[in-house]
Amino acid sequence: MDFYQEITALPLGELIRKYSVCADFLHGYGLDALPRQLPLEAALEHLRSDMLADMGLSAFELVDLLSELLEQEAEAGLSRVRSIEILGGTDKDGQPENVELRIRAGEVIRLVGPTGSGKSQLLADIECAARGDTPTGRWVLFDGKELRDEQRFSLGNRLVAQLTQNMNFVMDSPVEDFLRLHARSRMLSEADAVIAHCLETANALSGEPFEKDTRLTRLSGGQARALMIADAACISPSPILLIDEIENAGIDRVRAVELLTGGNKIVLLATHDPLLALSAGKRIVLHNGGIRAVLETNEEESEALRKLREADLLNTSLRRAIRAGERIVSHVGNV
Repeated sequence: MDFYQEITALPLGELIRKYSVCADFLHGYGLDALPRQLPLEAALEHLRSDMLADMGLSAFELVDLLSELLEQEAEAGLSRVRSIEILGGTDKDGQPENVELRIRAGEVIRLVGPTGSGKSQLLADIECAARGDTPTGRWVLFDGKELRDEQRFSLGNRLVAQLTQNMNFVMDSPVEDFLRLHARSRMLSEADAVIAHCLETANALSGEPFEKDTRLTRLSGGQARALMIADAACISPSPILLIDEIENAGIDRVRAVELLTGGNKIVLLATHDPLLALSAGKRIVLHNGGIRAVLETNEEESEALRKLREADLLNTSLRRAIRAGERIVSHVGNV
């Protein structure tokens, strides 16, 4: 049932108990005295005939305004998701996962496991707010609640942003126009500054800088991924970010993850990269389509991570020198 249907079907008293903002809405229009045992449209019939005319509204328009208000409140609530809970289903053989995992805002969780282990399916379960209706039978709760169908399947739902391994642009506009279109759709203030920061961030991630007037279809795979990561960090309001194998993007993956985890989002990253896997405090291990374990990084793994970071810095330095046409003798001496 959508908000419009609820407003026309539920008595005002029940509607106010369910959505407290309705009382403020009625008060704002001087409608506190409407009979609470009737739905809004029927209750409005008890008004003097000139009251709605004085407001310049019809009963239908009032219902529509309240419906829009509830939609806005619902979207605002989703944008402040404090946690998600994953209630275990089954693996490919029907064996139960026996897991209840809560991920809080600000946490970054890595998903690890061999190809075909179920990493992408877990991301898909979160994206569609699974309610036992996916192949795994998992349930995903948001702040302890399941999403209604209209929240799950609404085209305007901004709950989850996802970066997949393969991205292709279907529009061929310049990069700046693409970013401006997104910024306008989010009604951002100071859009020019946000767009400039987003472009600067994308070029910092990409090994191959590009200009604001570069057309989207001319971007390389790494440039496109860098642009979308910067867009997700700088413009997207989604409180949950799902990333599938960022290490294959041809970008500064460590810097990218630091950028994406700088806010108060819930981030889940599927990866085969040991550097990325150990950089998080917690990782989910998947096998045969199911969650096998949830591991926290220990002291030995932290020491391994330190060595991996040193090697990665060297590799990044050498790559940049080669791209710039430099000799690498001096760099090798710093190994």
